[in-house]
Amino acid sequence: MDTNTPPDAIELIRLADSSQSVSVRLRSTKPTLESLGVRYYDAEAVVTSGFVNGTVYLGFDSEDLSNWSRLLDAIDAAEQEGNFDEPFTADWPQDGRTAYLRFIAEDPYVVEVHDGSGTQIVVSVPLDMREGWIAESRERLAVARAALDAHSEEHHGARP
Repeated sequence: MDTNTPPDAIELIRLADSSQSVSVRLRSTKPTLESLGVRYYDAEAVVTSGFVNGTVYLGFDSEDLSNWSRLLDAIDAAEQEGNFDEPFTADWPQDGRTAYLRFIAEDPYVVEVHDGSGTQIVVSVPLDMREGWIAESRERLAVARAALDAHSEEHHGARP
């Protein structure tokens, strides 16, 4: 974790090399809104590098967690095929309600942080991803899901 991340913060996403990183950390495990079985959460995208450091609000919903898992599967499949003639590109979260990340799987990987609904600023961060980053990303997702599910169960269990 970077030095600005609280030790108890849950990072849903952390993409880093030896000199820079892009992460998404939860602001709370409590949903900000729940509607028709979909829970909405507050998070922040954090860019840390020797050149630029910044944080922007990023909201996502419970469906976006599944989309992140599918995106990891797609990147893994593209890596296994070794076909990067055309860069694999995907956005997360997809619908752009708030800031979002754009993943460009090439050599090196590039993660763009888009503040589409606010300042319109885009920060592009090239990352030399080390082996095993997809497995680590899946582990972070599992930890975040468990924390979010635990809070949801506590919340629903308290209802009459």
